[in-house]
Amino acid sequence: MTESFTQRLLDTLGPDLVALGDDIAERYQSDWAGLPRTRPLALVRPRNTEQVSALMALCHAEGVPVVPQGGRTGISGAAHPRADAVALSLERMTRIEAVDGEAAQIVAEAGVVLEAAQSAARDAGMMLGIDIGSRGSCQLGGVIATNAGGNTVIRYGMARDHVLGLEVVLADGTVIRDMLGLIKNNAGLDVKQLFIGSEGLLGVITRCVLRLQPAPVASETALCAAADTDAVIALLVHVRAALGPQLSGFEVMWPSFYTCMSEGAGVALALPAGGPHVLIEATGFAATALRETVEQALGEALEQGILTDAVLAKSVQEGRRLWAIRESVAEFSTVLGPIVPFDVSIPLHQMSQTVAALEAGIAARWPGARALTYGHIGDNNLHLVVALPESSDTLAETALKTFVYDAIRDCGGSVSAEHGIGAIKRAYLSHTRSEAEIALMRAVKATLDPKAILNPGKSFAG
Repeated sequence: MTESFTQRLLDTLGPDLVALGDDIAERYQSDWAGLPRTRPLALVRPRNTEQVSALMALCHAEGVPVVPQGGRTGISGAAHPRADAVALSLERMTRIEAVDGEAAQIVAEAGVVLEAAQSAARDAGMMLGIDIGSRGSCQLGGVIATNAGGNTVIRYGMARDHVLGLEVVLADGTVIRDMLGLIKNNAGLDVKQLFIGSEGLLGVITRCVLRLQPAPVASETALCAAADTDAVIALLVHVRAALGPQLSGFEVMWPSFYTCMSEGAGVALALPAGGPHVLIEATGFAATALRETVEQALGEALEQGILTDAVLAKSVQEGRRLWAIRESVAEFSTVLGPIVPFDVSIPLHQMSQTVAALEAGIAARWPGARALTYGHIGDNNLHLVVALPESSDTLAETALKTFVYDAIRDCGGSVSAEHGIGAIKRAYLSHTRSEAEIALMRAVKATLDPKAILNPGKSFAG
């Protein structure tokens, strides 16, 4: 069956689009989740929607699984291939079809790298309000399929909030085109919402229409020091009221992260280590007024005892230096070695006690472990990375995950904030979603993908 299928695959799409065996490069055999490398049955790299449709029609008829791949930058394993499945890479679908300043939208194929879309928007005097650390390699299709978040969610929202239209290929090859790009369109169900955050289980996103924003002309960056997590939350409340929609970033680094990464990555400290540190970014359209507003907000926070210290960048270059520690996450492997990453959401009123319980519990149960905590908490998102002692085994990693995800369940949070469930978190989906919710997800899956060929074994799929 395998040889006959791969031959039909070659006959249908041709050797230019299909790679088999040793011709499948290693980069398609894994993603950032760190799962063991797996060579797929075949790799297909289509150049247009019609070729994606032809592939899905063939795989549907043959009952062969398909694993969609974008930039493979997720940490939940949603893009990790299977030996019995076709890996479908959208990396050749890189056309930016239009950037419309009047309508404030961009039309692009799913394989466009986020940074390229951001650049195209800037060239048109606009801004794409999605920004994540992997901007140079993640693709728009993957960003949408995982409903990615990032550093600017507090102002512009998750990926879902930017999507005005989608083109999607269903499991049987049917093409759904909802590309009108209208902000108001209440003609029946908003079907594109089904595919945003679905991790490739319901269809393959091939094109999109994304909302653009006016490009701010001014930006201010401040690094602030607070005594504890409660003071950080008080600061969030304060700057939200003082800055309003000008608040575009609120990044928290607890002492574990701030100290370890500044030392390990060789980043000079603008403020001494101690309690939590917060990066505040504000953007606007009047430089003098914006700086005065930020200065006033920080001054009030210092006077009220919310902050213990603060530094406001005097230039763009100094602002980048203030961000250097927060963006040092790319150095985790160098500083810490192998890590177990967690991407969770926590209700704000539970943030202080949950962070303390996680860090204390990990230190007590796994002596020698290093746990670093940071996040965007204005949108509830907390990141935790743990480097277990070298003597740890798979059982220790599983016990760690159970400890962390049980704590998240108990505080009323979510086991996935912005990276999805994928293959890594399947056992913990019920910590956040009820049986009825999961049953509904599976009912939708059965309707759109009756042969269950799209991304099997991921998230809520069987």
